[in-house]
Amino acid sequence: MNLLITGANRGLGLALANEACERGHHVLAGVRSPGSSAEGLLKLASAFPEKVTIVPLDVTDEQSVRYAYEQVASRYDRIDGIINSAAILLGREQKLGELNLEQLEQSFQTNLFGPIAVLKHFLPLLVNGEKPTVINISSEAGSFAGAYGGDYSYAMSKSALNMFSAQIRNELAPHGVLVHALHPGWIRTDMGGDQAPGDAANSAKGILDIVERKKAADALFIDHTGAPMPL
Repeated sequence: MNLLITGANRGLGLALANEACERGHHVLAGVRSPGSSAEGLLKLASAFPEKVTIVPLDVTDEQSVRYAYEQVASRYDRIDGIINSAAILLGREQKLGELNLEQLEQSFQTNLFGPIAVLKHFLPLLVNGEKPTVINISSEAGSFAGAYGGDYSYAMSKSALNMFSAQIRNELAPHGVLVHALHPGWIRTDMGGDQAPGDAANSAKGILDIVERKKAADALFIDHTGAPMPL
């Protein structure tokens, strides 16, 4: 499979790229700046030179996304899966009276508008894929049912991502595209922190099982095992 993974230079994105290569897939590794914080990805590309293509891709810049699409489309006629993993977490401790609206805007730019831009431009390749799948990495923080009065920027951007996922799930169903918003679990990454109980590699295995359709998942919003999550 040809898999486009955004934010592939660190955290869950890198774990997904590793797992995909181990399974024999070809990874189009989208990274904002290939020379920055990409040691793990460069090591992976060295270990799997035929399986990794590093794609400069800044999800906050539509021109960058468009250019990335043009470069990929010049070499490949299809993408079988897109995993939108690039995300930011800002203003975690802020309550409403302290909320930094600039950080709120930045969060939406990356966590919502980024996946929208990626899917807008890469759609022609995706609909040509074999059993095409879209995984938008979301979070239980974006659940209306679990709203806890914190992480405003992150939670609201992920909640909006769930809505976008629902929209494209219906639009793309006639093309055979499977769409999920997915909570990967609280995992040990730069974003999740060292105290997180989950492992990014284990989460990546479950996500790849869903992309490969080895694991059935019917709901829109699911966790990495395919189990439904409350919206």
